[in-house]
Amino acid sequence: MLIGICGSICAGKHTTAEYLVQHHGFLRLHLPSLVPLAGPKTDDEKRLLPSVTDQKGTRGLSFPDVSALLDFVTKRWREHWVLTDIYDEPTLDPSPLAEFVFVNDFQLYGSVLKSDADSGVESGSPLSVPAGIAHLLPRAHLQILNQHRSIQDYYRLLDSLDLVSPIRLRPTWDAYFMTLASLASLRSNCMKRRVGCVLVHNSRIISTGYNGTPRNLTNCNEGGCGRCNSANSGGVALSTCLCLHAEENALLEAGRERIREGAVLYCDTCPCLTCSVKIAQVGVKEVVYSQSYNMDDASRQVLNEAGVGLRQFSPPKSGLVSAGTIPESSTALVALTNGLAP
Repeated sequence: MLIGICGSICAGKHTTAEYLVQHHGFLRLHLPSLVPLAGPKTDDEKRLLPSVTDQKGTRGLSFPDVSALLDFVTKRWREHWVLTDIYDEPTLDPSPLAEFVFVNDFQLYGSVLKSDADSGVESGSPLSVPAGIAHLLPRAHLQILNQHRSIQDYYRLLDSLDLVSPIRLRPTWDAYFMTLASLASLRSNCMKRRVGCVLVHNSRIISTGYNGTPRNLTNCNEGGCGRCNSANSGGVALSTCLCLHAEENALLEAGRERIREGAVLYCDTCPCLTCSVKIAQVGVKEVVYSQSYNMDDASRQVLNEAGVGLRQFSPPKSGLVSAGTIPESSTALVALTNGLAP
C-alpha cells in the first residue's frame, strides 16, 4: 500500500506519516523539493515550498522523481509506504512531453520561444508554477479536519479511521454492493429520504431499486405524493404514501423466480417492517444495511423469525472527516490518497 499525504502548513502531514510508521510499519519515501523558479519568489511562493526541516530526522528512501518512486513501489506492492512530498499536480499526474520541454527551455533560456508564444503559452512563466494545494484536496480519498489539541487525541482518531484497511484499495463484496446501493439511491425522487437497494445472488446483481412514486405517476419531488410533500413526521400517515420503497422496487424488478436460495439484499437503510415482511416472503437469505431506521427492532424480529439474517455493515470512513475540540479558525486539513497514478 502506498499512501500519499498533502496538506496546508502545520496541518499534521508528518505527524500522520509518523503515525503510520510507528503503528503500522510504513516506511517513508521522499521526493526532491520543487524545481526552483527563475527570478525572485514571492512570499506566497516561498510558503508553498517544503521546509528545510520537513525531512529532518525522518527515516526512509529518497528518489529523484515520481517515475523512479513508482517503479520501486510497484515491485514491492505488498509492503507499506507513505509519501508527504505532494505539492503539485505533476506529482499525481506526470506532465506531458510538451510541458516538460517548455519548462526545460524556460530553465535553460529564461524566456519563451517565439513559437511557444505564438501557440498561446503565456510568456515569462513556466506552466508548472506552484499554485497551492487547494486543487489537490478534492482528489483525496480521505480528508481529515485536524482540530486536536494533542498528538494522542489525533492518533486516536487515526486509529478509528482504519487507514490501512484493504477495503480502501479494493472493496470487499459488502463494500462494493453497499456502494452500488448508495449510488442507486441517487435516482430516488422521494421528498423524505433517499434509499437505494441491490439484490444479489452468488455475488452477481439480480436487480436494483430506489424509492419513489410508481411508473407513470408524477415524481414525489414534483408533488406526486401528498404525504411526502406535507409536514408529516417520520412514521405518520404512511397509509397515504404513494412512494414505493427501494426494497419493494428491487423485489418487483427481480420477481420470485429470479430470487434464488441464498440471495442477499443490500440496502443503505435498514428495511422498514412492511418491507421486511415482503423480504421474508420471497426467500431472501440475508439483509445487509448501512444506516439504522426507527423500525430496526421490529424489522429484526420479523426477519429473525423468518430465518433471514440481518447485519449492519459500515465501511471505513472516506471524504471529509472532522473531529476535535479546537475552533474551526484554528483547524488544518490533511488529505490522504491510496496510491499514485503511474
